Amino acid sequence: MTAIVSWNIQCGRGCDGVVDLERSARVVKAMGEADVICMQEVARNDPEIAGGADQAAEIGALFPGYAVIFGPGVDRPPRQFGNLLLSRLPVLQVFLHLLPQPAEGGIKHMQRQAIEAVLATRGGPLRVVTTHLEYYSARHRAAQLERLRALQEEVAANEANPPKAAASPYDPTPRPASLVLCGDLNLMPGDAEYGALFRPPFVDAWRAARPGEPHPPTTGVFDRAQWPMGGHCRDYFALTPDLAPRVMSFEVDPVTDASDHQPLRLVLRD
Repeated sequence: MTAIVSWNIQCGRGCDGVVDLERSARVVKAMGEADVICMQEVARNDPEIAGGADQAAEIGALFPGYAVIFGPGVDRPPRQFGNLLLSRLPVLQVFLHLLPQPAEGGIKHMQRQAIEAVLATRGGPLRVVTTHLEYYSARHRAAQLERLRALQEEVAANEANPPKAAASPYDPTPRPASLVLCGDLNLMPGDAEYGALFRPPFVDAWRAARPGEPHPPTTGVFDRAQWPMGGHCRDYFALTPDLAPRVMSFEVDPVTDASDHQPLRLVLRD
């Protein structure tokens, strides 16, 4: 099996206001074995966050044996802020994608990014993408969803029409259409954006695992200061249809208050 955890860790800041990455790591490990760990809201060298710590390095040290891939959306040397992917599976390829940031005055927004890693799983090569879409701008989210869909179409087309093989750096390396996309997507199941994402070729892993069950809350369960609306879902796993029959389980930790989001764990059959 292949187990993947996704969590917006809010830079390790819990609902108590304390930044504690060791606590974040304990929560992830308590969920069970994880081959891949995807985290959103990770900071490096920002004096306004955790005293300027290199959180990517600190998290990597808490998970020995995992490759550490950091993808900054905000990259203002030495300050960086973005996503993190940890893998104890062999990493075959990595792609760091900047997502669209259309001009939109009067609304605060930041550059967003997606990490794509091609991993050698026991069931064959698999792409895992983790991202954190814009919160404040629906226009940005729509453009970012469109880019993610376009990237998937491009990868599927290249797999169907493979390029000519040649010596390095043109040597062929797997990049399958099979995809797990996860992260804080900042959309809710009733939103039009949900429908824009979850149509072919993307399947909602929760609905594949728990047909007929409503999405569990993944945000605002304990932090009512930032989320006065209370608990609701904005974190997801999206799959290509070939992976849907391989879903063994999908769990959300309902009890941790180590972030304003809850961690998710998806297990695929090999």
